[in-house]
Parts: sequence; structure tokens; C-alpha cells
Amino acid sequence: MKDFIAGTYINQGTFKSFQPNYIHKKWVLSDMELLSLLSKADRLIGKLDMYSEYIPNIDLFIGMHILKEAIQSNKIEGTNTNLEEALLDREDIIESRRDDWEEIQNYIKALNSAINALKKLPFSSRLIKQTHKLLLQGVRGEHKLPGEFRRSQNWIGGASINDATFIPPIHSTIDDYMGDLEKFVHDEQHPFPALLKIALIHYQFETIHPFLDGNGRVGRLMITLFLVEKEILKKPILYLSDFFERNRTLYYDNLMNVRRKNDINQWFKFFLVGVIETAQNSIQTFDGILKLQQNIDNKLQSMGRRASNGQLVMKYLYQHPMINNKVIQKITGLSSPAVYNLISELKRLNILEEATGNKRGKTYIFKEYIQFFM
Repeated sequence: MKDFIAGTYINQGTFKSFQPNYIHKKWVLSDMELLSLLSKADRLIGKLDMYSEYIPNIDLFIGMHILKEAIQSNKIEGTNTNLEEALLDREDIIESRRDDWEEIQNYIKALNSAINALKKLPFSSRLIKQTHKLLLQGVRGEHKLPGEFRRSQNWIGGASINDATFIPPIHSTIDDYMGDLEKFVHDEQHPFPALLKIALIHYQFETIHPFLDGNGRVGRLMITLFLVEKEILKKPILYLSDFFERNRTLYYDNLMNVRRKNDINQWFKFFLVGVIETAQNSIQTFDGILKLQQNIDNKLQSMGRRASNGQLVMKYLYQHPMINNKVIQKITGLSSPAVYNLISELKRLNILEEATGNKRGKTYIFKEYIQFFM
């Protein structure tokens, strides 16, 4: 990696764009500290992946992981929706915050759609464009060519291109760059560790900045898609946006230092530290959820004939830990008085607690579970 050259600045008349070098080539690793981090990250990814088989109903919990990823990835871009707010219905969000809420929901839809699309489509520009189109549908940025690569110059930071922090390559070169990136993704002739591969793909994508808006969110979403497509993970259970958000300055600095100083090794190390920390946290979260689930099951056994309806409510709560009377009535088919009694019992067992705020009707929250994702 010591001979790595990120690219060159090319004079475009009134500005200089950064034209990155292609990444589809043979790579040689020699940094022992990097290799040590890679080994640890691989072990933890393998351990985390075991939960896909170990937890029979793991799909119940993946939705909350995706929701947290959506919140944190959008937070990096300036939105400010919290977890409890994101769980509310649109009509319960105050109007001034609905745009942020909509962007969170779009991220969830885009990620879920992309994961499902992997069954038929490879990791490709086509998939990336489809995902981008969903991401920007009906929200800020909807007029910035959703689902299409840009046809004009963009820039990062600064009020104008003249004081920009970074100017990506000119639009006429995007197809070539994305074609090179695709070849690198699917190159099996030149082996390269998967975690470093997606780290390099993420860096290169953010450098190309192929869309007029939404590049950061799509680029972070691509990490999970790659790991699932390459079967590094059986389920989409690793998300790095929380790590990137908590280390936002380092995240941007390390990306820029690749372009300015050709320091790809430091970016790789930062990325791997993120994988290690995130995998460790995810393992702890799943362990905590399993213990909580066992505790809840024990509590439900004390409910007698209400236990079966309690289990139906819990199945819903693990996927969407905020609920109201109408939803419980729909899930269980109980009468209104019976629903009231069931809620009272779940509150008595400290499973549900009433949420505060100006909402129509009473809303209840599975607080102990939500805390795993905050």
C-alpha cells in the first residue's frame, strides 16, 4: 500500500476536480498492524454471523437494527430524528419535523428493497441507482435526478464551488469510474480481503460522488449490501453509520487524507476499528435481547389464559416497540375491554409503559427493548 496514489487534481478551467485512479487492479498488503486488525475484524464478523443461525427468530430484531442505521446515517447528513420519534406514525409527527421523519422511512425502504433485490440483481450500478431513487422519493433532493448519475459538477463543503472542501471528478467520467468499481467488486482473479474491499469501495464511491444528492447515505448503505451479497453475513446485521456518526470528524478526515496524502492504510484501519467495535456492540445487543426475551417469556407464563395474546403482542413489539389500543385489537382480535385488561397486565409486568407526548390516544412503549438501540 505504500505505493498507493489516490489520484490527481485536474484543472477544469474555473476549478480543479479530483480525478481518482481506478481501483480495479492487483493489491498487495504489507502493514502488519493492518493485517492484525483485519484478523480481529474477520473473527468478530464470523461470531456475529453465527447469530443468524443461533437465533431462530432473528428477523424479528433486524428491523430495529435497520431503523437505528437509518437514523444514524441520516443524522450524519443533518437530520435530527430520534428513535422514539422515528417509530411514530406520520400524523403524530409535528409538521416541522416531518421531512426528517420521511427521510428516515425512505432509508429503511431503500435498504430493505435493495436487500431483496440482491436475490435477482448483483451488487451493481443498476442496483445502486434503484436504491438511490427510493431514497430520494418525495423528500428533499427529489428534484436532483433520483436514480440517475449526475450530469453536472457537484462539490462538498463551502457555499460555492470556489470555496469547496472537495470537488469530485467531472460528470463525463462517472460511468467509467463506476464501471471500474463494479469490476473491482466482482473480481475473483485477484484475491483481496472482503472487509478491505468494501472499505475501498466505500472510499471510492464517496470520492466519485456520482449523484447530486444522497451520496453519503447510499455509500454507507452499500457496506451492508456488499457483506450480504458476498455472503460474509447471512443476514443484514452489521451497520457502521453509528460508528461513523460518533466519530464524524475522523470519518471525514480519514476519507480526505486518502485524497490529500494517499493515506489509504489509515482509512483501512479506521474502517476496521469501526467493524470491530460495531460487531462487538451487535453481539452484546443480541445477547441482551436473548436474555430479555427469556425474561419476558417467563413473565408471560404468569398471565394464564392471556399468555397467548401476550405472545402475539410481543411478536409485534420486537419489530415495532411502540403500540396503541387499535393495533393490539387488530393483532389479537379482542374486544376493547379485553384489550384494556391486556394492556394493564403488560404494564403491571413492566413490559409496556405509557409514552408521553401530544399523541391521539394512548401510545405504549417497550422501553426495556428500545434501550438496546439507543
